[in-house]
Formats: sequence, C-alpha cells, structure tokens
Amino acid sequence: MDFLVDCRSLKKSYGRRPVLHDFSLQLERGRIIGLLGPNGSGKTTFIKILAGILSKNSGEIKISGRQIGIESKKIVSYLPERTYFSPSMKVKDTIKFFEDFYKDFKRERAEQMLSGLDISLNSKIKELSKGTREKVQLVLVMSREAELYLLDEPMGGVDPAARDYILKTILTNYNENASVIISTHLISDVEKVLDDVVFIKEGNVVLHQSVDEIRRENGMSVDALFREVFAC
Repeated sequence: MDFLVDCRSLKKSYGRRPVLHDFSLQLERGRIIGLLGPNGSGKTTFIKILAGILSKNSGEIKISGRQIGIESKKIVSYLPERTYFSPSMKVKDTIKFFEDFYKDFKRERAEQMLSGLDISLNSKIKELSKGTREKVQLVLVMSREAELYLLDEPMGGVDPAARDYILKTILTNYNENASVIISTHLISDVEKVLDDVVFIKEGNVVLHQSVDEIRRENGMSVDALFREVFAC
C-alpha cells in the first residue's frame, strides 16, 4: 500500500533521554487521525519530526514517498502548539505572509473562515485574546492545499463555543488525498471527527485502530478506552 506517512523503527533522544523508541507507524490518505497520549509520551516530538523541525536519530520516515526535507515541507501544513506571529502584525499581514511563503495558500478561503469567526483583518495580533490568535493560526494552516496537516493542540486555548466551528473548519478544508493528524488532550471534543486513533505511551505506539473498530470491538468511546489504557 502507498502510505501517506510511512515511519519505521524511528528513534529520537534528547541527550541521554530517549523519547521515541523503535517507533513504527503507517498512515493512509484521506483520514483524520487523533494522536493521543499523556504528557511526555512523544507526540509533539513525532509531529516536529514530520514537520521537518527536528531530526531523527535513526530509522526511516517518509511523507508521500519523500524523505523529510525541503520537498516534504512543501506538502505539510503545520500548526505548532504556540503562536509565532509578531504582536505588531495585523491579521491581514499574516495572510500576506502565508500567501508569499506558500504557493498552495488560498487567500479567499482564509478570509471566508476569518469572517465566519468574526475576526477583523485589521486587528493587530497583540489585541487578540490567546484563543483568537490560535483561531487565526489554525485558519491559515487549513487554508493551504497540503497533503498532510499537523495540528498540535489546535484547541488548547479556544473556548468551548468555538470548538465545533474549528472542527468543522478542519473537516471541510482538506481533500480526500490528504490526512490530518491532531494531537490533543480534548479527546471527547474531537472524537466525533476522528477516523483513526494512535495511542502513544513512553515513545511507543501501543494502539493504532479506527474509531469504528474501537466502538464495535470494545463497546466504548475513544475517550473511555484512553482512560482505561492510561488509567486516567
């Protein structure tokens, strides 16, 4: 099978501290995948390796058949855990930045989503709440025509009322040739949009299964299974 993400025997350490151990995972196209695990399990490290921000120590990892590097970065749209825009920028400046930097960025799509969130293009980043800044960044990331979207805690600072809109944004702004990886602690909120889940514990994949199979075989929700596996 031609996997979108093909990761085999990946290892990553920070100094003497191992983070990912013999980490292997294959992900198909056209799926929304929940990357789930407790703090320190290796989720963000794995996402940063996929994004080309961190390098692996050993193992093989490819995205759409490409080694991690300049070519893979062209097809990956990454939302980091923290916002990175200059406080002095206006929202319209961030749109211009993405438009200049990414050939696959769709300005009209971004402006339409920002309008739906009642976010003015003339607002300065420093004038926005933490949650609104995160919304802006998510909109920009999802306005690219990427093959892989990496969302690290996309709703961490967003109020519950806006979460459904954000999930709808994720659902409606990727194509059948792309996949979305969502790392989050808000499992019950995102479960309804997930196709598959990957549980990570101490740098290892302990479960990779479709949400439908989990419900059928275990008779429980993803959130309930997570709590059982990790004894939350």
